[in-house]
Parts: sequence; structure tokens; C-alpha cells
Amino acid sequence: MIRTLSILDVPQAMELSQLAGWNQTDRDWQRVLLLEPDGCFCFEMNGRVVATVTAMRYERTLGWIGMVLTHPNFRRLGIARQLMEHALAWLRDAGIGAVKLDATDSGARLYSTLGFMAECTVERWRRDPIGPVIAPYLPRYPAFQLDSKAFGVSRRELMNMLREEAWAGSPEMGFAVSRQGTIAAYFGPCIAATEGHARKFLDWFCSQHPEQDLFWDLIPENRAAMELARQAGFQMTRTLLRMSLQLRTDLAMPKTNPYAYYALAGFEYG
Repeated sequence: MIRTLSILDVPQAMELSQLAGWNQTDRDWQRVLLLEPDGCFCFEMNGRVVATVTAMRYERTLGWIGMVLTHPNFRRLGIARQLMEHALAWLRDAGIGAVKLDATDSGARLYSTLGFMAECTVERWRRDPIGPVIAPYLPRYPAFQLDSKAFGVSRRELMNMLREEAWAGSPEMGFAVSRQGTIAAYFGPCIAATEGHARKFLDWFCSQHPEQDLFWDLIPENRAAMELARQAGFQMTRTLLRMSLQLRTDLAMPKTNPYAYYALAGFEYG
């Protein structure tokens, strides 16, 4: 049966993400549940959570689907479709104008049957540890309001929660967030006014995790971001497809500015 996911389900949700080889931590799951407690759903079978989906709302204009996971033993039973249909119905009832997600190859086949259309590709880049790096001094001014201009809609609640993580920024430069993951430290989100500022944010991030693998998700349309990644020793390891679905014709589809958006907040957030 489908029911609302709760904080008590986080250990089982973490098991699903670890089986899939995803980088989310307990804190990531808790953050999603705190941000959208009524929009996180699971499929329960015999008292066990075997699949999940989360639906975020930004400005009640854009919905974002994430954490679409199914236990390997329960795949190809139509469970993911049921959860997606449930989440989309919830977003429609909330009056959301459009929905987006970042899809794996297998997920894209399902989402296309639900009406989602391809928008752009997103890529995951990875770097092995390289040892200590000199950290540049960067201010810590809460410049998160710049996120709405780059992402296309306000994610104020998410940005406020990310202030609990390591971050740097200023109104002139933009900002960047550094987060821990189960596999690698994560760079993002990062909004930068110039390529030079993005480079400083990247150097700052790398200095935070000298002995860890690093993940960086970016939009390849931002060629400057790709070049920075190459110069810093990152390699592209995974490609996903960003897809969108228009739910209301009276509301315009929000658009991201890829040239300011140097690093994504995560596949579950956009």
C-alpha cells in the first residue's frame, strides 16, 4: 500500500538508497521530510518500505520529484509507477504548475509514459582525493537569495536548511555549499557571478575534503563549469536526463539559468 513516509522510516529509506549506490545520508532524508512532510510517499509491503518517492514544492509553482527508489527484489511490479502517479496527483491537487526531475535511463522510460518531456542533460563528475589544498579566504554572507534568479523559482526553505552545512558566499560573488555524503563529499548548490568566483568556491570546497572522494553535479550547457571540473581533476561518471511535465497551461514553465548555476543542489532538489 501507498502511505506517507515518516522520520521513523529513514533507516529503511537509507537502505534503499544504499542498495542503489546513491550518495544520500540520513540527514538528506530527514531534510526532505522536514521540508515536505506531506509530499514524501512510500510503498509498504508486509510492514516493510520497499519503494519511495518525494515531491517538493517551490513557490507552489514548480514541483520537484526525487528519491524514486525501489528495492531490487520488488522491481518490475509497477510499484514505481503507482508512486509516481500518486505524487503527481498530490502536486496537481496542490495547484502546482509544472513538475521536473532528473532521470536515470530506466527512470526516463517510465517518466516519458507519464507525459514528461526531455529538457536537458545533467552530469555527475567525480574526483579522487588529492591531499591538502590551500583554502582561499571566502566570506560567509547568506547570499542564498541569488538562488531563485539562477534556478528559476525561490527555494527559500531549502536554502535556509542548507545554512546548517558548510557554506561560503557574498552578494557580489554568489555562494556555494559543501555537504557530506555516504560515498563522497558533495559540491552544491553553487551560484557564481563569474567563472573566477566559481573557481574560488571550488578551491574552497576541495580544501574542506582533502582526503575524500568528491561529487559535483552540473549542467553541461555551462561550459565554464565543465572546464573548471576538468582543470580540477574531476571526471564525468554519470549522465541523467532532466525532464519536465506541464500541469497547468496558465503558468509558465520555470527556467534555470545554466550560466550562473555552477553546481546542482542534488538530484532530489534540482
